[in-house]
Amino acid sequence: MAGVSFRERARYWFDNTMSRGTASLVGLLGVLSVGLVVAVAGLTLWLAPHEPEGVGGAGEVLWIALMHALTPGKVAGDKGSTAYMAVMFAGSLGGLFIVSMLVGLLSNGLKLKVDRLRRGRSRIVEKGHTVVLGWSDQVFTIVGELVKAHASQPGSVIAVLADRDKLDMEEEIREHVDLGRTRLVCRTGRPTEPRDLTLMNLQSARSVVVLSPDGEDPDAHVIKILLALAKRAGAHPPVVAAIAASGNIPAARLAGGGEVHVVDSDDTASRLIVQSSRQSGMSVVCMDLLNFDGGEIYLRSGADLVGRTYGEALHAYETASVIGLRGRSGVVLNPPMDTVVSEHDQVIVIAHDDSHIRLATGEPVLTEEAVVSAPPTALQPERTLVLNWNGRAEHIVRYLDGYVAPGSVLEVAADHPRAGEGLTGLANLTVHVKECDSTDRYQLEALSLGLFQHVIVLSDDRFDPHHADTRTLMTLLQLRDMQTARGERYSIVSEMHDESNRVLAEVTEADDIVISDTVIGLLLAQLAENRHLADVFSYLFDSHGSEIYPRPARDYVKPGAEVTFSTVIEAARRRGETAIGYRDAGGRNTPPHYGIVLNPPKSQPVRFAEGDSVIVLAER
Repeated sequence: MAGVSFRERARYWFDNTMSRGTASLVGLLGVLSVGLVVAVAGLTLWLAPHEPEGVGGAGEVLWIALMHALTPGKVAGDKGSTAYMAVMFAGSLGGLFIVSMLVGLLSNGLKLKVDRLRRGRSRIVEKGHTVVLGWSDQVFTIVGELVKAHASQPGSVIAVLADRDKLDMEEEIREHVDLGRTRLVCRTGRPTEPRDLTLMNLQSARSVVVLSPDGEDPDAHVIKILLALAKRAGAHPPVVAAIAASGNIPAARLAGGGEVHVVDSDDTASRLIVQSSRQSGMSVVCMDLLNFDGGEIYLRSGADLVGRTYGEALHAYETASVIGLRGRSGVVLNPPMDTVVSEHDQVIVIAHDDSHIRLATGEPVLTEEAVVSAPPTALQPERTLVLNWNGRAEHIVRYLDGYVAPGSVLEVAADHPRAGEGLTGLANLTVHVKECDSTDRYQLEALSLGLFQHVIVLSDDRFDPHHADTRTLMTLLQLRDMQTARGERYSIVSEMHDESNRVLAEVTEADDIVISDTVIGLLLAQLAENRHLADVFSYLFDSHGSEIYPRPARDYVKPGAEVTFSTVIEAARRRGETAIGYRDAGGRNTPPHYGIVLNPPKSQPVRFAEGDSVIVLAER
């Protein structure tokens, strides 16, 4: 190998210096500036020792040389010999280059620093903040709900970390969400990288929400984030995460450890679709309970009710509805009416705000003559139609099998290649599969829809979410037109992805529209605020135990009679049920609540008409 020349060594040293950044370059320019000033001063003392006039020593010459280097314009006012003027001109010329390079370097370094700050790479110093890791359309739902939950808390902060531009994230969120008094802090980084997680000051966070990203294999991304969270040092705040495929739940729990609550997205959405298909308005009730707009679920100490039975506790609060108990053995909704509240129990209530949970004064006002004692309706075999197919369809069918009476029939009509697969071992359902394009009017008419009590329209997973929602809308329009033309009546529940399509779907007057991504986003926001609610919602969505049912109001009180809601609660109590609200049939197609009223004041007078429903927690 040939020897390295001095020029190559110098160039190599210069390249290394340049690569060290702005600080090293400024230091190099400083050294050059000192060398230039010393050289100019030395030449001046050598070539023009007595100039300029009145200068008394080398120190003053150094100062003059420095001023010429920093302010090249000073050379215009110089007077003296040719040698002196030549030296000062050379010094000013050298200073011009050095100052120009220094200004350029400082400008570029400042720009890089501002760009870095703009990208959100500084560590946040908040305390008690909620951290959202990752990015998907659910982020708008979660941030919006957290803002509502923190509306009465000054100085609340939501911090988002995602591999996106900081300003873009802030702009998108502000376009979708009115932040009010809540501050939004966004940081650019990968939630799977421990180094980027340090930006979020997690040890001081109130809770962490891990989002399931859009795209292929989102669960692997979530599990990797959980691993990164588990491996970090310091305090570990509570974490909630959503997993798309039920089979990945054990791996996610193992990765996250004990501080993580994992939400099974497919399971939750499937249960809600099934319950909504059987009880019209169920999705609206659940959305009201999951969001922070109206009635919310709270856990409250049962100290004020110790010694009372659960049936007596139903009338205990004027503006809050008792729905269950949480004891050492877990959560029970609508327990037996003679269950005694112990000092270890927490009371589960629905209230518009925790400040509204106050004991009622006096006895409830009851209208005994209006109470009706109707026997429970026996469960009868049913016919249900499922249009389209997707990855969670098997879960939906199996959950439906747990609800229906023996001898019930399910028909699957889809052109999906996997339609009807994996449906062995059903106890109550007989399944038939037919080839059908759900957007084709003639093929839909050939299904004899009037024979069914319930129709479930699923989102076809062969298409992207936007296209799948468009096809669902087409199917709903066809179904509604066929109902109108033939005078048939069957419940319709549909599954969609985008919340913005709900407004369009209202034209179809579908009984229930389940926006699966929105439901999961609402659930994550609730658990981020209070992870103990996980047991409550898990019980609520389970087919075992008590569930939410809208039942005919005429089975509880006489139609047309003016009664207080306490009377409705008492009528339900005598049936072993817990009344939590009602549905006005006249408002079933009026958004945003579609006639649903949850947790009305106990003393509020109400008059039910034919077709109205009482919403209760009850066994099937």
